[in-house]
Amino acid sequence: MRSRLWTLLAVPGLGWLVLFFGVGFYAIVSVGLGNVTTLYEPVPHWNPIDWNVGYLWQALGDVLPGGDTWDDVVRTLVYVTVAVVLSLAIGYPVAWFAARHAGRWKAPLLVLLVLPFWISYLMRMFAWTNLLDSDGYATKLLDALSIDSALRALGLMEPGGWLGGQHVTVILALVYGYVPYCVLALFAALDRIDQRLIEAARDLGASPASAFVRVALPLSRAGTIGAIVLIALPMFGDYYTPDLMSGSPRTSTLGNVINGALQGGPNKPVGAALTVLLAIFLLALLVYYLRILRAEQRQAVRL
Repeated sequence: MRSRLWTLLAVPGLGWLVLFFGVGFYAIVSVGLGNVTTLYEPVPHWNPIDWNVGYLWQALGDVLPGGDTWDDVVRTLVYVTVAVVLSLAIGYPVAWFAARHAGRWKAPLLVLLVLPFWISYLMRMFAWTNLLDSDGYATKLLDALSIDSALRALGLMEPGGWLGGQHVTVILALVYGYVPYCVLALFAALDRIDQRLIEAARDLGASPASAFVRVALPLSRAGTIGAIVLIALPMFGDYYTPDLMSGSPRTSTLGNVINGALQGGPNKPVGAALTVLLAIFLLALLVYYLRILRAEQRQAVRL
């Protein structure tokens, strides 16, 4: 009876996913494996028997070295990798403090961590475009601190202002936008660690740093990978952050290429095929995370 009850409760959510995600994604697949008219209008092939893999092979050639979108693929990988590393560097200490040392301030800290979700992502990005404008408060402060001069000296920033097609601006915007998700995922993992395990390591002579590295860090491995997956997956398809914070071809990502192909021009099937390839890549990352999570659960059962 309990199994049937939970199945019935899951039906509305599954129906919602099938209707608004499954059908939409199948439409993208049908366009990517379809054809075009003489006016380059897409002709979806809804029947899998009629699928045409020509545009899929073209999209695959575009994302390989020497392809038309290879530079965008490399740029996307660099942006996501650097943004994820910075998000972990910022989020892990915050989550560790909130989970293990906040004490009676844990609840207020959680409220502060959730506050960014009360404001639309786009609204937060729009706020930064005003702050980083040539006359914005953030720009004046950064100029006073000579931060932009230091970045230019290191070769990390080019002339033209913070909104003038700067790689560092896009990366910092991605970190700012997704780090709250990273902190919450890490907090959930770190808060579940049994404090007695850390205390046992201390009793056996381990220093606080050694207890953290040998006990807490391995136990938070699944949660850390979960946080990486949680923020990396949407970053790969993010096109509005580079558009808002730069709008320059120098900062174009794979998401921008897909959005440009699907919004206009004769390459809608290629854009849909690129979406399919990106979905396959992200699905592989998700499967890898699920395998690690299952291995962690099996190890916990053995213990």
